[in-house]
Amino acid sequence: MGDAIDLSGDGGVIKTILRKAKADALGPSDDLPVVDVHYEGTLAESGEVFDTTHEDNTIFSFEVGKGSVIQAWDIALKTMKVGEVAKIICKPEYAYGSAGSPPDIPPDATLIFEVELVACKPRKGSSISSVSEERARLEELKKQRELAAATKEEEKKKREEAKAAAAARIQAKLEAKKGKGKGKSK
Repeated sequence: MGDAIDLSGDGGVIKTILRKAKADALGPSDDLPVVDVHYEGTLAESGEVFDTTHEDNTIFSFEVGKGSVIQAWDIALKTMKVGEVAKIICKPEYAYGSAGSPPDIPPDATLIFEVELVACKPRKGSSISSVSEERARLEELKKQRELAAATKEEEKKKREEAKAAAAARIQAKLEAKKGKGKGKSK
């Protein structure tokens, strides 16, 4: 359906949209970083399925951007919306590479995943409203700090102006006294 998109810029993670999400669908964000996905992983070389959630209709959940999955998934899922199905081709350096590869996957294997983004959720212990409320609270604190700093700056400016005015009055009195003293000496 879609064109192949090079998400990594070096051909390491290629995404092709197989089914588009609805226009108003949500994607992973700071408020909704936990994703639920269905997927099937195959070896590019042989087409052999090495992992799938389709057989037992399970959901795989993880937090995007935390490094808890292969790098290709962290990169690709950030670009998806709920309801979207995409084919993601992962070169070894964006998949398991030479370190940590499961026993049934060769370390230099290019992997192909068909991934459906089922849902995006807030982290456990937070909700969209609590995240939004916290963000609003922090924004309010920031405004209060800025207002306090502006008030402090204004008070400082007034003190400096008062000092300057007092110094000018004293100087004027000194000048006046000097002028009177000179007139009497002649």
